[in-house]
Amino acid sequence: MDMQESAEKKERGGDSGNGRGMGSVLLGYLKSARVGVSIRGLRKSFGANHVLKGIDLEVSPGETVVILGKSGTGKSVLLRHIIGLEKPDAGMILIGGEDINDPDFKKGHVVSMVFQSSALFNSLTVEENVGLYLKEHKVFDDGKIRNLVSSALEIVGLEGKESIMPSMLSGGMKRRVATARALVMNPDLILFDEPTSGLDPMMTRTVGDLICDLKDKIEITQIVVTHDIDLAFYVADRLAILSEGRIIEYGTPEDIRCCKDYAVQEFITPQFEQPRR
Repeated sequence: MDMQESAEKKERGGDSGNGRGMGSVLLGYLKSARVGVSIRGLRKSFGANHVLKGIDLEVSPGETVVILGKSGTGKSVLLRHIIGLEKPDAGMILIGGEDINDPDFKKGHVVSMVFQSSALFNSLTVEENVGLYLKEHKVFDDGKIRNLVSSALEIVGLEGKESIMPSMLSGGMKRRVATARALVMNPDLILFDEPTSGLDPMMTRTVGDLICDLKDKIEITQIVVTHDIDLAFYVADRLAILSEGRIIEYGTPEDIRCCKDYAVQEFITPQFEQPRR
């Protein structure tokens, strides 16, 4: 994926990808609250496998933070804790100042997640998958739901695919349907688990532009897990480098690029063609 041209166009104020400028109905609908995320001393083991070894992370309201690391470093496990699918062995996760694992926690914020596996219902059409949350919660009438679903599909480059069944979609297309489904939930916090895995370069750039749109236009708090260094440096306000269950560096893209820590440089050097230290 080449984000350089896209970044230059964004600086000039021009269109920077197929996704930007599309989906105006959806962008007009999204009204997220500004929530922060605080992770303190998070630990998780599966048997003898110590996956998270004391994670501390602060995400400011409206910020886009990218957790960057190689496969198997615990990135997806961390996301599953933030959305509440896993319970930590120790530590806490605060969303909007509330501990999500407190028995008295009252979920006052909407958190959505784009799973790496997509997690679509194979018995439902694309339209039914994307609109399921709105339908079940009776948020709008059927006509409004259809408009929002169509707008969400447009913004991820799948306009006109409403009647397709998931079995007819490629892995990358399923990921884009899952992204549309997460967006129509009108989230205050959205989590992306490897959002560009399996996508072609053009659609990868579109996903990057979409994440930037959500940051710039809607100010949704976003946490993106990826091993795609190019995407990470393009979309992030701050980057967390996760290695062997620990965050070894946290800062702005420029901070990370200039970091002299060997473990950080070993990971990012191949991308930026810097001499190894």
